[in-house]
Amino acid sequence: MSSRQVHDHEGQGGGESSDGDHVRGRSLVNEKVVRYRGVLTAAFIAILSCALYFGYHIYGSKNDAAALHPDTPEETLHIVSVVPTVPTPQSETITFPGNIVGWYEAPIYARVTGYVKMWHKKYGDAVKTGEVLAEISTPDLDAEYQQAKADLRSQRAWYKLADVTAKRLIGLRPTYSVSEQSVTVQAQHMKTQAAMVKAAEQRVKNIEAFIGFKKIIAPFDGVVIQRNINVGDLVSKEGNLSDPNGITNLYTVAVIDKLRLFVNVPERFAPFLHPGLTVDVTVPQLPDRHFTFNFLTIARHFQVGTRTVTSVFTIDNKDHALWPGSYAQVQITAPVNRQAFTIPLTALVFQENSAQVAILTEDDRVHYKRIEIGRLNAHTIDVAEGLSASDRIINNPSNALLEGEKVRIVTKASGEDLPNTQEPVSEQSSAG
Repeated sequence: MSSRQVHDHEGQGGGESSDGDHVRGRSLVNEKVVRYRGVLTAAFIAILSCALYFGYHIYGSKNDAAALHPDTPEETLHIVSVVPTVPTPQSETITFPGNIVGWYEAPIYARVTGYVKMWHKKYGDAVKTGEVLAEISTPDLDAEYQQAKADLRSQRAWYKLADVTAKRLIGLRPTYSVSEQSVTVQAQHMKTQAAMVKAAEQRVKNIEAFIGFKKIIAPFDGVVIQRNINVGDLVSKEGNLSDPNGITNLYTVAVIDKLRLFVNVPERFAPFLHPGLTVDVTVPQLPDRHFTFNFLTIARHFQVGTRTVTSVFTIDNKDHALWPGSYAQVQITAPVNRQAFTIPLTALVFQENSAQVAILTEDDRVHYKRIEIGRLNAHTIDVAEGLSASDRIINNPSNALLEGEKVRIVTKASGEDLPNTQEPVSEQSSAG
C-alpha cells in the first residue's frame, strides 16, 4: 500500500473517532439537562407543596382568629371592681378627751403652824358645812394668845389711870391750881391710852381668828376626796412640813351631786358649741354606760399652743356614779357644711407627691385623679376635694393599671359594699 493510501486510511479512521466523541458529548449534555430538569421539577413541586401547606395553615389561622376576634380582646383586659362615691353626712361626730371635776372642789390648807392633834374625816366621807375635819395643836399660838390678852389687860389699866388723872385735873381747872397745859396734856394722854387699848383688843381678835383655824372645817356640803395628813404631822401655811415633797393641801372637799366636764375643742368646732348642745360621754370605769352632759359655757379664747378653746359641760350626778377626776371620752356631733365623699381605704393609691384614686371614664378607661384626704376612719377615708358624685372608683387597683388603659368591670360579690357607718376618731393630730 502506498503511503498516500495509508494516510487516507488513517484520516478516515480519525474522523470516525471524532464523530463518536461528539455523540458521546451530546449524550452527556442531554443526560445533565434531564437530570437538572428533574431536580428543578422536584424542587418546584416541593416549594409548591410547602406553599400550599403553609398557605392552608395561615388561612386556617386567619379564619380561627377572625372567629375568635370578638372574644379574645375582652378576655385579655384587666378585671376591676368598682365602688361608688358615698356622700359624707352633713354632721360630724368626733371624740375628744375630757376631764370631769366636781361642781366645787376646795383644797383646804392650814392657816396656823402646829401639829395634827386628830383627824375626824377620811377619804369618801360625806361632810356638812362647818363640820370639823381635823384639829391642830398650836402651843406657840396659844402662848402668843395669852401674851396678847395680858397686854390688853395692861393697856386697859394704863387707860384707867390716864382717865382718872385727866378727870382730876379737869376738876381742878376752875381753881387754877393746875396749868391749862397740864390739863390738855393729860386729856390727850388719856385718848392715847384709849387708842392703845383698842389696838391691844384688835390684836387679841386677830389671834383669836387664827385660833379658829386650829380646827379644819368643811367649807360646804360635799365629800372628802383627799386627806393628806396623819396625827403628829407638823403643818403650816406651806402645807405638811413632815413631808416637804408631798401634796401641800391637808384636805380636799368636792361637791359631786353636780359635775363639770372640761373639754378642749378645736377651732373648727367652736362655732357649733351653743346652749342646748349635748354631748355623749363614757368613762373607763363604766364602759357600757353613756352619760349626757349639757353645754354650760365656752372660754371664747383660743389657746395659742394648741389652737383649742376650753368648753364646759355639766351633768346632775345624784346617784354619784361619776367621780371627780375621771377621764372622759366625749363625742361631739356638730353640723358641717361641706361636699365630701367616703370611699374604702383599699381604693387609695399613694403616689410620690399626692394621694390618688383610679376612676373609670365613660368608655371604661382608667384615669388617675388626685384627691385631698379629709379624715381617716377605721376602714374608710373621707375625701375633702377631688371627687364628684358621678365618679366610679376602682377598688383595690392593681399596680399594673396604666393611665388610659381599658378594663373590664365585674360585679361586686355580696358583702363588698362600702360601709355606711363611720367610726369616730380622736383629733391629736386633726385637732386644730
